[in-house]
Amino acid sequence: MKHLMSNMVLPVAALLMALVGAPSATAQTPAAAVACTQPGDMSPTQLYGLWQLVLWPQDGPGSEAAPASTGALLFERHPEYPGSVRGSVKRSTPGNDRQALVSGDVTSGEFNLDESADGVTMDAVWEGHVTPGGCGQELRGIRRPAEGRPTGEPVMNFVLKKAPGWR
Repeated sequence: MKHLMSNMVLPVAALLMALVGAPSATAQTPAAAVACTQPGDMSPTQLYGLWQLVLWPQDGPGSEAAPASTGALLFERHPEYPGSVRGSVKRSTPGNDRQALVSGDVTSGEFNLDESADGVTMDAVWEGHVTPGGCGQELRGIRRPAEGRPTGEPVMNFVLKKAPGWR
């Protein structure tokens, strides 16, 4: 029995090393700092993924901490326009939820987005910027009704933050 157990120790140790990995000098050193994307260097592909949304009126009650609306945007590659994104937004509003299609880009740190509930008529325009300290993970600006649209909805401040796990 002793002979059988000693013959199993080496294969079990080898299996554990293969599964876990051998200790190395790199495993013991701190991870290198991740490079921070500067606003002017952000590319449209860095918009891909899920973003958390907070909206509050530019004039009136509400703030980022006490928003009028929250939700999410999902950006993907635009199938027709390279260098742009297309996606969808879903957000809460008083009394119901809203969904819309969005399309836009980021150029030299400036963020622009068109929003359309039906995919044809533009309902809102988003204008903002990549925040300097956000490492390409935060956008801020205003969302306003598109020209010619009823002005029932106020101009809103927005912040978009990249959802954890989407880098």
